[in-house]
Amino acid sequence: MLAPHISVGRPEPLGAAPDRSGVNFAVASSSAEAIFVSLFDAAGSETARVRLPGRLGDVFHGHIAGIGPGARYGLRAHGPFEPRSGHRFNCAKLLVDPYATQLDRPFKLDASLFDARIHRAPEDDIDSAPFVPKAIVEVPELFQPPRRPLVKWRDLVIYEMHVRGFTKRRQDIPESIRGTFAGLAHEASVEYLKRLGVTAVELLPVAAWIDERHLPPLGLSNYWGYNPIAMLAPDPRLAPGGWAEVRAAVDALHVAGIAVILDVVFNHSGESDEFGPTLSMRGLDNSGFYRLRNNNPALYVNDAGCGNVLALERPLVMRLALEALRTAVFRAGVDGFRYDLAPVLGRRESGFDPDHPLLAAIAQDPWLKDLIHIAEPWDVGPGGYRLGAFPSAWGEWNDKSRDSFRRFWRGDPGTVGTFATRLAGSADIFGPRHRPLSRSINFVTAHDGFTLADLVAFETKRNAANGEANRDGTNNNLSWNCGAEGPTEDAKILARRAGDVRALLATLIAARGTPMLSMGDELGGSQGGNNNAYAQDNELAWIDWVSTDASLINFVARLIRLRRSLRALHAETPLTGAPLDATGIPDVEWLTPEGRPFSAKDWNDPGTRTLLAVFYDPGEYDAVASRAAVLINAGEGTIVCALPGLRTNHVWALAIDSAGPDRASSIVEAERYAARQPLGSDPRRAAVARNTAHSAGRYGSCTRCLGHGSGDRAAVV
Repeated sequence: MLAPHISVGRPEPLGAAPDRSGVNFAVASSSAEAIFVSLFDAAGSETARVRLPGRLGDVFHGHIAGIGPGARYGLRAHGPFEPRSGHRFNCAKLLVDPYATQLDRPFKLDASLFDARIHRAPEDDIDSAPFVPKAIVEVPELFQPPRRPLVKWRDLVIYEMHVRGFTKRRQDIPESIRGTFAGLAHEASVEYLKRLGVTAVELLPVAAWIDERHLPPLGLSNYWGYNPIAMLAPDPRLAPGGWAEVRAAVDALHVAGIAVILDVVFNHSGESDEFGPTLSMRGLDNSGFYRLRNNNPALYVNDAGCGNVLALERPLVMRLALEALRTAVFRAGVDGFRYDLAPVLGRRESGFDPDHPLLAAIAQDPWLKDLIHIAEPWDVGPGGYRLGAFPSAWGEWNDKSRDSFRRFWRGDPGTVGTFATRLAGSADIFGPRHRPLSRSINFVTAHDGFTLADLVAFETKRNAANGEANRDGTNNNLSWNCGAEGPTEDAKILARRAGDVRALLATLIAARGTPMLSMGDELGGSQGGNNNAYAQDNELAWIDWVSTDASLINFVARLIRLRRSLRALHAETPLTGAPLDATGIPDVEWLTPEGRPFSAKDWNDPGTRTLLAVFYDPGEYDAVASRAAVLINAGEGTIVCALPGLRTNHVWALAIDSAGPDRASSIVEAERYAARQPLGSDPRRAAVARNTAHSAGRYGSCTRCLGHGSGDRAAVV
């Protein structure tokens, strides 16, 4: 090995920082006795191993001369292997620098990554370096001023996607870049998202991850990426070009008016439980990074259900999480973040704390505080369900909306009241702390669970392909099959399923709050009943662009355009039922199909399946007023709906109808509605109708949206 010149260097910044004469290394560990830097050539051979000579507090540091950007390196930590005391040091195990921003290859499991002493071997001196990705020294980014998100909260329509699954089977993208950020940046990808009308994409994790150890023996691999190791480095499978490739995709989406939200995983790492591999934090400072059990530090607290949790209230760990966020902002220019299993971010040893240091730090950080922040507000730990408990500026995934929408359209009795509450934006959850309704992230499906097509085709999951005898994935799907389980050729059942899908989509887009679509739902994507496709990096989970439902795509695009044009559908203020201006029009009216106000009997009747909600927003500044009527009929019979009366020169016009997805009324039909003619509605349907004016004026562009639905279909009139 070479003997490069080493000097004391400096303790900041953490990680590898190149300068004119070499590279400074700084590594934090509260328990290590010594830290070494191993240098490698492009072939993977270790060319030097250097002990960092300096130490300031918990930071080991040193400067190696004669190397620069592009140098490959890993870390080794010397200290005791005493699991009962929380220590798992082993100099034979090469460690990825937690502050690495680029890796030379993806992670891949190998027996050498596991310390044999966890299985009571007397010693383990097997070098894991040949099987561990090497960090690549990069030139630090130049300072950039803080930026605000591209899209305002009230204008968000989120599309949750997996970069690989979205582009892998797209034939009009060059094969060499399918499944990567370069594929996402391709004009075919961007044009599709523009056509759909979404204003933000929420990308499943991009940080470099590793497979769970039970997957390779099954011939499977982790597809979703919720098992990170290097939180500051994009996975080479998604971004072979590193952060520059990610930035190019973000820039392309920004040009199209689409914001980018990254899903980040700070709750746990891919080093798993006490039998997991030693890859980074475990080997550097196991007792410092992870929360260990008080009665047995050889074991890990498992509030995330993934083997371990990070102790994010500790300065060492909190700093790493903040640096991961800032790196994505500096390097890629993203607009915000979605936090996986977010209660871990606010948990101390004593439990969840809404004033947790990490949450407070994000709120004060000049780079981060104005961005979009969205919590998945639950985990499996004690008191882990925290919907409504996150900072007021944050959004939260609202599973109550998901479950309410599913139950109502499935036909569960006595659900109309909770359905109306969710349709109105869940003010019961977000209103008490004066949070805008846009912070309710409404969804019917997400990556975790059935696709929308499968939701109405399967009553039970079909997860055999995951190799766990169908034990994985939730059994509480709140799904239905419309008369046959799984695939069928029955035309009536297929029509029923298609109508239910459109009804659910219309409900989601018409509801106040921020709608989130799951990738592929808008084109009829199925996973064959698999509701936990995390290990299906194959055609089961990738979008099938050949078999898309073009009419459904058009329907969703029309829904999104309608929502964006009607303030009444995306206003952020909790509803009161009282007038908002001199017109005397209440901000919401809850009506029966006959046009009378809902009574206590209607709300409490377990058989109530039809609801007419008329929303009104007076506008502000130069914005025009907006009124929208949404009729939902989840029953089986045809109904007749009487629309509310209008002022002179105003008419109702059918905007969209899930029972007739290609139908919209002409102005002649609209005049018929203005004359208070009843509106017929087929079974299981949702429709939206808009109110327009014949003459210009304060309300000249006023639009009202009436949803009239029959059965499982929703329509907006």
